[in-house]
Amino acid sequence: MAKLTLKDGTELFYKDWGTGQPVVFSHGWPLNADAWDAQMLFLATRGYRVIAHDRRGYGRSSQPWDGNNMDRYADDLGELVEHLDLHDAVLVGHSTGGGEVARYIGRHGTGRVCKVVLIAAVPPLMVQTEANPRGLPIAVFDDIRKGVLANRSQFFKDLALPFFGFNREGAAVSKGTIDAFWLAGMQCSIKSAYDCIKAFSETDFTDDLKKMNVPTLVLQGDGDQIVPLDDSGRLSAELVPNSSLVVYAGAPHGMCTTHAEQVNADLLSFIEGR
Repeated sequence: MAKLTLKDGTELFYKDWGTGQPVVFSHGWPLNADAWDAQMLFLATRGYRVIAHDRRGYGRSSQPWDGNNMDRYADDLGELVEHLDLHDAVLVGHSTGGGEVARYIGRHGTGRVCKVVLIAAVPPLMVQTEANPRGLPIAVFDDIRKGVLANRSQFFKDLALPFFGFNREGAAVSKGTIDAFWLAGMQCSIKSAYDCIKAFSETDFTDDLKKMNVPTLVLQGDGDQIVPLDDSGRLSAELVPNSSLVVYAGAPHGMCTTHAEQVNADLLSFIEGR
């Protein structure tokens, strides 16, 4: 397995498949690089180099006590990009990974980046504040913390239902998808899972989004029960200078799995400039 030893000693697992222009994926909470398999296989077979890492504390990466915050996540991504000497890269982030991508650009710029894709991403800010009255109350995230601490195994099984829209009437429920979500969550360090709730909910990415001076595609479903479209994707598209928003009718938060073919087609079209 490919691993990069970061400056603080943390080992970061990553996949690096194919050749060609690099497309770098950042996963959501509490998942890992495997969440991108459908997109990575699709693009790698079409002439792209696809790269995805397990965030520190997740999956096959090591589980440090410290560093579970957006600045460190972004710097870890920066170390990986520099280690692989990537140029003209397309950065793709889902959910928490979208925040990681935004903060990477805020801290490291777009010198190695040509395009960005945000999918059901947490920016600009999830939690409700005086400056962000439309955000979700802090009690929502306190409940997530309680669930992780009390019985994270059951919590992840329960969370999978709204995550993939399986609690909607008429939904085609996939037990395999629920099991895969549960497994990824259980492979994540409980410390990392707990700390990341604050990172994805309370980090303000407004200034980071304004620094995205490359073409940006924002994808999100209007059936997202985890990160509300009106408070995230729509606002991000307004803040990013050169962006376009595509809304998937009825699609849930886990749209990269439930709507993989549509996501893949939109990614390829955007990357190729069509």
